[in-house]
Amino acid sequence: MSLFKIFDVAGSGMAAQSLRLNTVASNLANADSVSSTPEGAYRAKEPLFSAVQKAVGGAKTAEADSAVGVQVKGVTESQADVQARYEPGNPMADGTGYVYGSNVNPIDELVNMITASRSYQNNVEAMNTTKQLMVKTLDLGK
Repeated sequence: MSLFKIFDVAGSGMAAQSLRLNTVASNLANADSVSSTPEGAYRAKEPLFSAVQKAVGGAKTAEADSAVGVQVKGVTESQADVQARYEPGNPMADGTGYVYGSNVNPIDELVNMITASRSYQNNVEAMNTTKQLMVKTLDLGK
């Protein structure tokens, strides 16, 4: 693998973790939101990633033409049940006095935030190390 491909891999990983951090922020911001229907309640967002290791350009299979890294497949909604709470005084309550809260688990979201942050940091370190190796290689020619 070319040293320049490392920048592509780390860059795609950083973009994926940035999306993950954004979905965590959105989930935490809506963790306490309520709705008058279960369908209208906020559902936690979850990004889907896949590893990319394929040749680009049809018949070409040279290593220089291959794409590697992380691909964002999309963002899905959690299928976990929403919370029904009996709050007849709430203006958002339905006819039976229930409001429906989000299915966001703040502890899971904090764990996701920490792991995404560390993964992002690891990709930055990989890029910095590669840059240092390239500079040292250039210094050998002096």
